[in-house]
Amino acid sequence: MAVETLSPDWEFDRVDDGSQKIHAEVQLKNYGKFLEEYTSQLRRIEDALDDSIGDVWDFNLDPIALKLLPYEQSSLLELIKTENKVLNKVITVYAALCCEIKKLKYEAETKFYNGLLFYGEGATDSSMVEGDCQIQMGRFISFLQELSCFVTRCYEVVMNVVHQLAALYISNKGAPKIIETTGVHFQTMYEHLGELLTVLLTLDEIIDNHITLKDHWTMYKRLLKSVHHNPSKFGIQEEKLKPFEKFLLKLEGQLLDGMIFQACIEQQFDSLNGGVSVSKNNTFAEEFAHSIRSIFANVEARLGEPSEIDQREKYVGTCGLFVLHFQIFRTIDKKFYKSLLDICKKVPAITLTANIIWFPDNFLIQKIPAAAKLLDRKSLQAIKIHRDTFLQQKAQSLTKDVQSYYVFVSSWMMKMESLLSKEQRVDKFAEDLTNRCNVFIQAIEHMFYRRSMVVADSVSHITQHLQHQALNSISVAKKRVISDKKYSEQRLDVLSALVLAENTLNGPSTKQRRLIISLALSVGTQLKTFKDEELFPLQVVMKKLDLISELRERVQAQCDCCFLYWHRAVFPIYLDDVYENAVDAARLHYMFSALRDCVPAMMHARHLESYEILLDCYDKEIMEILNEHLLDKLCKEIEKDLRLSVHTHLKLDDRNPFKVGMKDLALFFSLNPIRFFDRFIDIRAYVTHYLDKTFYNLTTVALHDWATYSEMRNLATQRYGLVMTEAHLPSQTLEQGLDVLEIMRNIHIFVSRYLYNLNNQIFIERTSNNKHLNTINIRHIANSIRTHGTGIMNTTVNFTYQFLKKKFYIFSQFMYDEHIKSRLIKDIRFFREIKDQNDHKYPFERAEKFNRGIRKLGITPEGQSYLDQFRQLISQIGNAMGYVRMIRSGGLHCSSNAIRFVPDLEDIINFEELVKEEGLAEETVKAARHLDSVLSDHTRNSAEGTEYFKMLVDVFAPEFRRPKNIHLRNFYIIVPPLTLNFVEHSISCKEKLNKKNKTGAAFTDDGFAMGVAYILKLLDQYREFDSLHWFQSVREKYLKEIRAVAKQQNVQSASQDEKLLQTMNLTQKRLDVYLQEFELLYFSLSSARIFFRADKTAAEETQEKKEKEEETKTSNGDLSDSTVSADRVVK
Repeated sequence: MAVETLSPDWEFDRVDDGSQKIHAEVQLKNYGKFLEEYTSQLRRIEDALDDSIGDVWDFNLDPIALKLLPYEQSSLLELIKTENKVLNKVITVYAALCCEIKKLKYEAETKFYNGLLFYGEGATDSSMVEGDCQIQMGRFISFLQELSCFVTRCYEVVMNVVHQLAALYISNKGAPKIIETTGVHFQTMYEHLGELLTVLLTLDEIIDNHITLKDHWTMYKRLLKSVHHNPSKFGIQEEKLKPFEKFLLKLEGQLLDGMIFQACIEQQFDSLNGGVSVSKNNTFAEEFAHSIRSIFANVEARLGEPSEIDQREKYVGTCGLFVLHFQIFRTIDKKFYKSLLDICKKVPAITLTANIIWFPDNFLIQKIPAAAKLLDRKSLQAIKIHRDTFLQQKAQSLTKDVQSYYVFVSSWMMKMESLLSKEQRVDKFAEDLTNRCNVFIQAIEHMFYRRSMVVADSVSHITQHLQHQALNSISVAKKRVISDKKYSEQRLDVLSALVLAENTLNGPSTKQRRLIISLALSVGTQLKTFKDEELFPLQVVMKKLDLISELRERVQAQCDCCFLYWHRAVFPIYLDDVYENAVDAARLHYMFSALRDCVPAMMHARHLESYEILLDCYDKEIMEILNEHLLDKLCKEIEKDLRLSVHTHLKLDDRNPFKVGMKDLALFFSLNPIRFFDRFIDIRAYVTHYLDKTFYNLTTVALHDWATYSEMRNLATQRYGLVMTEAHLPSQTLEQGLDVLEIMRNIHIFVSRYLYNLNNQIFIERTSNNKHLNTINIRHIANSIRTHGTGIMNTTVNFTYQFLKKKFYIFSQFMYDEHIKSRLIKDIRFFREIKDQNDHKYPFERAEKFNRGIRKLGITPEGQSYLDQFRQLISQIGNAMGYVRMIRSGGLHCSSNAIRFVPDLEDIINFEELVKEEGLAEETVKAARHLDSVLSDHTRNSAEGTEYFKMLVDVFAPEFRRPKNIHLRNFYIIVPPLTLNFVEHSISCKEKLNKKNKTGAAFTDDGFAMGVAYILKLLDQYREFDSLHWFQSVREKYLKEIRAVAKQQNVQSASQDEKLLQTMNLTQKRLDVYLQEFELLYFSLSSARIFFRADKTAAEETQEKKEKEEETKTSNGDLSDSTVSADRVVK
């Protein structure tokens, strides 16, 4: 027991067993509780990181990912341990070389290929300035130096591999053998050597196809020449230039002349100082040729077939090995050479990387011209013809192929999903499937990712099962070797190799272990240790083990869409297709995931200051294409659809879906946001923002269209599910008329073109070129105030004040005129003399005489006298006052509309106090205070309004009543002739209404009455005017005339003179009209006087004002405390 092993000091009391058990149970319970909490916490995290935000996952944005690839902790020396020391060394050397080749290949694929490929990218010709090419090349030199070191290292490794293999296969029968090599074929070594040759060959092809790189290199050399002539100008020491130039020449010769592969195979493989002999080693030559044939036999069967995996890469390696074999041994197998060329009929070209295409026939003919001569010209020509026909066939069958791939991938995904889904979640997958993942590759990768947990689970079981099968096969062979009692070194090697393979298999399936097993079995399969029917299954098992162990990496490599960068031209076409066939909108996710694959490769760019410049350029380019070919089109189409739907009554064009077709663009809005770089592309949000912005801007331009845009907003929500933002712009009525701002800016034009109606508070246009006249009423003004805010009211009154100032200046000049002033003084004197005799009434005849006298002074070309012009001036002043009145009414109307939502105007709640009681945040208190002030403003405005008339009287009255303006005091006496002039004008305007030519027709002009009432108030002359009893005088005069006419009619009716009777009737009618007009003017003037408090003189008003001020002072004294607190609130 564990307790007994403890030291005596720690010995427990044997009696205390029960308590210990309870304690353990409590701890276990706590641990269980912790696990439950931790599990739920992890589930919450998992839900938060769920792929709900975007349909396709992204390596960089996934915080947790499952890596299946086992990592080898032990070194090769620790793994390769048998009793056979010589075999250990052989296997260790070969394994180390293979690992080195794999590392070099990985470095080339990630760093050097991409560095070269992306050179010159990220800068368009238009954006590049003089000298940019040289700067880019300057930055790139260090990369080329690294590439040079890498190539040199590759040469050394190729040399070492050849030497190590040549050392094992010795043709000299007398020389001691390291191990017995009869029947031993290290095919793995040749495969790895082929991979390294492929790397060198690919580097050659990339540089050969890179025109920009070569152009920039030439420019850089020219730059160096100019530096050479004047080094001090560039701040460079001359002694440093020479070595640098030599270094550049070395780089050019080694890398840029397309000789990387050629230089490798042309190395001196024979050691000069009596080391390993290579070219004369026939055994090695045969072994080399045998291995190339074996690799080719495996490759040929699967090449161009649907089950092909990595056979193309191996074929490139085989071609490289064949050229190397020819270069070393100078022998050629014509039949095999022909077989290599025949592959070109199956596979005319091979993509080495990105957009680099390699033609095997060109390569073989170029590198082994001796063999090419042996072939007839026809067969070489046939390959080229076959290549063209192959291209044509592929172009024709592309659609069919894509459809078959689509069906194949879809069915595979369905099968995979049904097999792997432990919990039945087919709905999500079915959704993916219907979305027609155009980029199949991404869909496959996505499938593996989604099921990574189940795949991981399965992979470990599959690996164990395969290892078990392999171990069984090896143990059978091992028993067979042990049972054979004949001893030989060769048998010992085989046994050691089998033991090594067995030991290595007992562990994780890492790359190193699988490599060692492969090398060990190369030795262990000699002497017929395995029967033929046993050996083939073992090879199949090992192949399967290779595939399943690297499943994740292989899927990732095969599904890497980095090549899309070089075929970006497809992207706009693809987007156009997605837009046209909106049903497949969801495949956009896969496309962007594929575009995202280019990013890791671009990070190896070295020609710019930072690779981020290249990424930004790529990001910008993709987003521009997306905006142009999808988002902007979508926005415009949606806007057009909404417009046409709202304006169906206009019958703009044929929208019958059976005739013009129909696209369901709503599918784009059901898409989850698409991940791309550091942004989410949300199509729904983009379109919503566009529509919001457009509708808002267009509503501001034409506020009367607000109802149309509101309808379009609602339709967008119903039809497309877009959540639109309310514009919160003040709406305008459709018959808005002139805007307050417009009137304010052009008040001088407005008062002359519009006529005022006092009773209806309406302005009517005097004349118009259209068939209708514009009107402006209180509702229009209220809408305008609501549009621009109440602040505009004061501004309008200020503008009116400025306008009145100018008009009163003209008014004063007219009154000061000698002709007018003398006549008025004469009339005043006359009235004083005769008023007692005339019952204090101003005689009508005198007013008529004044009118005639003014006309004698002269008339304008339009036939207007000075009095007509003066009447117009007063009408304009009156119109301005009418406008001010309308502004006040509009303001009240607007305020009452706004305040109607307050339940009780008498009892308004103080929100600030309520918020403070609840102890809410400072921001809330501030908001409540604002609300209170707004409510109090509205209440005050709707109840009172501002007394603008009083203001305009107060501002001008003192000036009018000053002694220096004594000439204005004569105004009251000019009112009778003015009214007479006005009545004549008014009757002529009304008569024109019945005529065909309605120019100058009007039925109202109360501006005159307003103007007279206002000016009389300013001069405090209501009493003086009333003393004239003018309207009574007029009334009496007309009644007297009417009675005379009636009397005459009675006399004439007896005499039966019809013509005379008609004249009498017309006279009576005319007198009635004049009397009625004077009556109307009298009513209008009386109404207008009410606005200016005609019941009080200036002295009485001053007295009233003083009394009010005194009252206020006394009340202020009593309520000083409350006022102080109220002041604080106001502040």
